[in-house]
Amino acid sequence: MSNFDVEQLLGELTRNEKISLLSAVDFWHTKEIERLGIPAVRVSDGPNGIRGTRFYDSVPSGCFPNGTGLAATFDDELLEEGGKLMAKEAVAKSAAVVLGPTTNMQRGPLGGRGFESFSEDPYLAGVATASVVQGMQSAGIAATVKHYVCNDLEDQRFSSNSVLSERALREIYLEPFRLAIKRANPVCIMTAYNKVNGEHCSQNQKLLLDVLRGEWKWDGMIMSDWFGTYTTAGSIKNGLDIEFPGPTRWRTEDLVSHSLNSREQISIHDVDDRVRQVLKMIKFVVDNQKKTGIVQHGPETTSNNTEETSALLRKIAADSIVLLKNENSVLPLKKEESVVVIGPNAKAKASSGGGSASMNSYYVVSPYEGLVNKVGKTLPYTIGAESHKTLSNLIEQLVIDPSKPAEGDNVGAEALFYSEPPETRAKDESPFHVNIVKKSYVMFFDFKHAKINPVKPIFYTTFQGYFIPEEDTEYSFGVQVYGSGLLYIDDKLIVNQKENQVRGSFCFSAGTDERTATVKLQKGKAYKIRVEYGSGPTSGLQGEFGAGGIQVGVGKVVDPEDEIKNAAELAAAHDKVVLCIGLNGEWESEGYDRENMALPGKTNDLVRAVLRANPNTVIVNQSGTPVEFPWLKEASALVQAWYGGNELGNAIADVLYGDVVPGGKLSLSWPFKVEDNPAYLNFKTEFGRVFYGEDIFVGYRYYEKLQKRVAFPFGYGLSYTEFVLSNLKAKVDDEVISVSVDVKNVGDSYAGTEVVQVYIAATESAVTRAVKELKGFKKVLLQPGETKTVKIDLVLKDSTSFFDEEAGKWCNEAGQYKILVGTSSDDISLTESFNIEKTSYWTGL
Repeated sequence: MSNFDVEQLLGELTRNEKISLLSAVDFWHTKEIERLGIPAVRVSDGPNGIRGTRFYDSVPSGCFPNGTGLAATFDDELLEEGGKLMAKEAVAKSAAVVLGPTTNMQRGPLGGRGFESFSEDPYLAGVATASVVQGMQSAGIAATVKHYVCNDLEDQRFSSNSVLSERALREIYLEPFRLAIKRANPVCIMTAYNKVNGEHCSQNQKLLLDVLRGEWKWDGMIMSDWFGTYTTAGSIKNGLDIEFPGPTRWRTEDLVSHSLNSREQISIHDVDDRVRQVLKMIKFVVDNQKKTGIVQHGPETTSNNTEETSALLRKIAADSIVLLKNENSVLPLKKEESVVVIGPNAKAKASSGGGSASMNSYYVVSPYEGLVNKVGKTLPYTIGAESHKTLSNLIEQLVIDPSKPAEGDNVGAEALFYSEPPETRAKDESPFHVNIVKKSYVMFFDFKHAKINPVKPIFYTTFQGYFIPEEDTEYSFGVQVYGSGLLYIDDKLIVNQKENQVRGSFCFSAGTDERTATVKLQKGKAYKIRVEYGSGPTSGLQGEFGAGGIQVGVGKVVDPEDEIKNAAELAAAHDKVVLCIGLNGEWESEGYDRENMALPGKTNDLVRAVLRANPNTVIVNQSGTPVEFPWLKEASALVQAWYGGNELGNAIADVLYGDVVPGGKLSLSWPFKVEDNPAYLNFKTEFGRVFYGEDIFVGYRYYEKLQKRVAFPFGYGLSYTEFVLSNLKAKVDDEVISVSVDVKNVGDSYAGTEVVQVYIAATESAVTRAVKELKGFKKVLLQPGETKTVKIDLVLKDSTSFFDEEAGKWCNEAGQYKILVGTSSDDISLTESFNIEKTSYWTGL
């Protein structure tokens, strides 16, 4: 419609039409009111790419580096470009609203979704969020900042009560949301699953009405996280505009009408308030339709899979990589050197963490492939040690017709869908749906078909293909499922996941643990693999995951000691080693937290053996949050590569071979061991609550206050060149702290980037405060020998205030402050002082 008038439409809607707009109609769409020209709007995950409307058989997408990796660029301009690229990806999927970015804080290193979020520091998280949002919304796509607020662990996340002080809530956890609203005004905000100080976020009057609407004057739309609505009247009264997903559980016509008719907490004015905000979101979409070209229920395509997309994803991934150690100038590598590649992550394609952030990518370049692309020849390789949590990668190795080459449409498994289980199915019954599955991790919870009851989606799927072993040896096969699953080899039952199921972490912790079986197979023989899957309602476990999912896997049985010995011998025979280790989307995922900071399996034994065999080893770690490096002193070169998206392998190769000079900085502190982190004693839900005992002392604020050493400090990162900061100047008025500093590249070989970081410290205060807090940064590119003056303006009140719990306001306290400028939280080279003469108080943005 040419003129989408919110108030006019609100007046023309019937009561039942208003009620229908208070919830989504399915997983990804809002309600259409055709007679008034109100379109359905499509939303789509997520924080590091745009999936579209399907987990099952989804259309491939561009995968971006994970959140901590994005923030490690310390480059707001680059992140804004990344946001614009996300908008293009959204247009390709006809999605007008993106469910991201994720803005929660890393209280500690074990959070299952820590990889999704940006940082332990609220300022960096807020700036990164705002930059991505600005990029998306400048291109006409609405952003959704999530999860509001304190969704910082996965343990019992639907019921967990985050208990914290008002200062911690304001200064740490709400602050990145405040900054995002102040700088970028996101169209949408998504509420968290958990409670905050006793009330669920999706019906929390203080958070939604008092803070968001009242203090911050934000006028966007508030949506629930999926299945994160808990009441009818309470959520409507207290500010939740729309329930996701649909069909609704809490906002049916009957339930809402009953609340209205009985005057139970809500009136039609409350409904109008909620509908108004939904209409404002739809107005943003309609007003930007010419810019985006998105049509209602439009197609999902791979049209953005272009060279330009690949180039930007490669740059973002490379700029996120952090060089942690480089003793004896092991890096950069030279193409003429003899290099061997070792490690479980080398040929793995750990492009993203798990859960709703996971992507079906256009493609993923593994680290090994990236290195081969760089040097132009095959490199020797061995795995050295396994690092998987559960077995996967079975379907990826199957062929449909063993007489044909393993390529193209002949790779994968045929999936045949039936209404009846195998034991009662007629022999001549035809499947109602058939397609080819390419991946071993299959999610069905949003799978739809006319033959399937959407309320109780019962169906049965037969996956079939042929596995051709590469060796005469034993192989382990594994199955985990939400639903039921039976794995057969040549029609012999090998793994039974139908009877006596035991709950595990699969399917966001709704499914089973993994069951495995070991079988000896012959090289070159085609074995028929058949998996009989029953959908979610056939599960022996009580849970909510709709039509469910299944993961099947295979792995060659190896002797770990033999593998490590072989890796060490190979390492000794070459000039240098690239050792690729780390985690993947099974270890870091939505639905559960990590149990510890340890690297998987025999990884540490492998690292030690390779370092002894060849000190010129470059260790490349992939993880979204910190892991323990017990061999750190022995390592000469160490690189943190995060989950790098589609282009992770090419980006790693660019940095290792010096085509990109590393310039990333750690977006979170890296403790030596898990016991060192500030949330160690309080990072789980007990008796329904989790205490934020570290209060405002999250990340470097904690380590510095206690003078506790870390492996690597917040904001840290090396380069192939060196920089010197000098000539700090500061000018302070009633609103702005203007800082300028000269930065010189004192090296003579490489152009490179440095991040000037500005921290503010209160020398005295009426309350306990952090030693210093990040309040500004700027990334600058310098040629060898070049000097540039970097200017950074800080908002005075944002940079100096604490939240006064007695006044219920921010306090800009009189006294002396220090400006601390450096290249990490632990490397401060320049200081200046200033005074605030009079204490003042403020609220809002």
